[in-house]
Amino acid sequence: MDLELRFFATFREAVGEKERTETFEDDAAVGDVLAALEAEYEGLEGQLLEEDESGRAIRPQLSVLKNGRDVTHMAGPETPLEDGDRLSVFPPVAGG
Repeated sequence: MDLELRFFATFREAVGEKERTETFEDDAAVGDVLAALEAEYEGLEGQLLEEDESGRAIRPQLSVLKNGRDVTHMAGPETPLEDGDRLSVFPPVAGG
């Protein structure tokens, strides 16, 4: 399946572009895509996923949206994806 991937701030710098389309296995979930991105881009290594007591988790303060909806309100890293979905990845935001 083809997914539209969107990157923001420091993640955009790590990938070298704002948007790209990539092909993944038909049964890929959000965590599978994030793991593939960490493996592909040195600047993303260890920035997207971590292990917790339940297994693979999206790093805290990270925002990952599937078609504009935060995946933490779905099934987190196990959120299923479909052909044509848009996955947006935002780094932690700091400020005051």
